[in-house]
Amino acid sequence: MAEPVIASYSPVEVEVKEGESYWWCTCGRSGNQPWCDGSHAGTDFTPQEYVPPRTRTLFLCACKHTKKGPFCDNSHNKLKR
Repeated sequence: MAEPVIASYSPVEVEVKEGESYWWCTCGRSGNQPWCDGSHAGTDFTPQEYVPPRTRTLFLCACKHTKKGPFCDNSHNKLKR
């Protein structure tokens, strides 16, 4: 499988609303991080849908190496810079 582009070595703080559909970028190419903008077209990547169970602030992965997408699991700390 192809490696994602590292959009950032830090998570992105976002506000999400209960019940709304959000599409998390998995390829790292989106200019609208952490959300998908269609930049994955022509790659092996597909965005991941997230529907929050409640309105809140989250920290979402921007390095695209998390094992718990879309959430940051601190994988960015293990990546070579």
